[in-house]
Amino acid sequence: MIVFADTSALFALLVRDDLMHLRAKENFAYFARHGVQLVTSSFVLVETVALLQRRMGLAPVHDFNAKILPLLEVVWIDAEWHGRAMPRLLAQDSRGLSLVDCVSFEIMEAREIKEAFTFDRHFEENGFKIAAFHDLKQG
Repeated sequence: MIVFADTSALFALLVRDDLMHLRAKENFAYFARHGVQLVTSSFVLVETVALLQRRMGLAPVHDFNAKILPLLEVVWIDAEWHGRAMPRLLAQDSRGLSLVDCVSFEIMEAREIKEAFTFDRHFEENGFKIAAFHDLKQG
């Protein structure tokens, strides 16, 4: 199984006082035990590192780089991906939706990835399922 990893879940995984930390940790452990491949984008990496650095300092950035990044398959964003995501962003006309989200959706559609490791409701609003270990155990 392949699941797309989003900033909200990666951040929660590394920040112990994040409200979603326990759920992120449980999901991540489940994915590891069951051979779930996590895919993300270089945009998500930039967003995650920036958030960690700004809110928590460099220690969690070191942890992310050393412990989490090696476990992720990264889709590196180029002009083609950017060109696919920007029209989607503009068409949705929503201040809450980001270019990073739209790139994620484009990758998920292109790779036929149905589920995301995220706590961001925009994924569900765009037709994707939010992966949770208790749901995955059933199907």
